[in-house]
Amino acid sequence: MSKTIKRLLAIGLIGFSLSASALQLLPDAPQEYIVVKGDTLWDISGKFTNDPWQWPEIWYQNSQIENPHLIFPGDVIGLINVNGETRVGVISRGQASRTVKLTATARIESIESAIPAIPMSAIRGYLTEHRVVEEEELRDAPRIIAGEDDHLLMGAGSKIYARGDFERNNAEAYGVFRRSQVYVDPQTGEALGLEAIDVGLARVQARNGDIGTLHLDRTTQQAAIGDLLLPTEDRELVTQFFPKSPQRNVEGQIMAVSGGVSQVGQFDVVVINRGERDYLAPGDVLVINKAGSIVFDRVANEKIQLPPERAGTMMVFRTFEKLSYALVMKATRPLRVGDQFVSP
Repeated sequence: MSKTIKRLLAIGLIGFSLSASALQLLPDAPQEYIVVKGDTLWDISGKFTNDPWQWPEIWYQNSQIENPHLIFPGDVIGLINVNGETRVGVISRGQASRTVKLTATARIESIESAIPAIPMSAIRGYLTEHRVVEEEELRDAPRIIAGEDDHLLMGAGSKIYARGDFERNNAEAYGVFRRSQVYVDPQTGEALGLEAIDVGLARVQARNGDIGTLHLDRTTQQAAIGDLLLPTEDRELVTQFFPKSPQRNVEGQIMAVSGGVSQVGQFDVVVINRGERDYLAPGDVLVINKAGSIVFDRVANEKIQLPPERAGTMMVFRTFEKLSYALVMKATRPLRVGDQFVSP
C-alpha cells in the first residue's frame, strides 16, 4: 500500500476497497483542468470519474503542495502518475491558494476561497439555523412568556421575558428556537428527534428565580410567545469535505424534504432516517432507488413487483445521532418522500 493511501486512510477520507482506484477514471478525463470560481468539487469530480464517491481513491494529496486536500480558483489540477497509477492532483497553485486566510466564526470554520464540495447556498440554513434535539431537551427548556410592552412578536433589539430553569445551564446567551417537525422512523416507529428552527440569539440581562430578562441580539424571524431557549452550541461544522463512500453499508428511507412537500428534486435538502450511530458522516454519498413498478404476469396470473431502479444520488452534509440532512445532487427520475437509499 502506498504512503498516499495510508495517509488517506489515517485521516478517514477513505475506508473501503481501493483495488480499482486507477481504473475508475473516465477514458476522456482531461489531462489538465483550471479551477474557476463557481466550481464545486462534485462538478470537478464528474470531469474525471462517473462516481463522485470514488474521488478519495483517485485524488493524490501531494505533500509538497500546501493544503493539498483543498482546491482553489486558478489551481491547475490534472492527471499525474503515482507509483505507476494514474491519479488526479494539484499540478500548480493559482493566486487564490497563496493568499488564502482562515476565517473563524462561532459556529463555522471555513477556508474562504476554497471551492466547496456542493453548492453552499442550498445548505447554509441547515448548517446554522436548524438543530435536531430530543424531546426531553425542549421539555425542560426555558420558554418566552412575554415581550416588552406586552408585544406578542419581538424582533432584534427587543427585551423578552422567559420562564424556566436558568440555573441548570447558567448560560450567558441562549439560542431562541421554535418547535418544528418530530421525525419518526417510518420503518420501526422509533422517535429519531425533533427539529428545532433557529429564531435568534438572546443574552441574559437579569434573573429573578425562574424568570429571566433577556435582550434579543439577533433574529432570523420574529420571536413569539412560547419559543424556547437552548444554550448556544460550541461546535465546528464541516464545510469542506470530499464526496466519499460511507464507512459501512447503509440503507434507509427519505423521510422529509425542505418546504414540506412530497416531491424531491435536484438540490433539495432531505431528511433521512440514518445518522451517526449508523456510521454516516458529512461527505458520504448515497444512491437513491425507486421501487419497481407492479406488473401483471399473464402466464402465472399474478401481480409482481419489478426490481428497484437507481434514480439519483445525494450527499450527507450534516449528521445527528439518529438522522441526517443530505443534499440531492442528481435525479434521473422523479423522486418522492419515502424513496429508499443504499450505499453506492
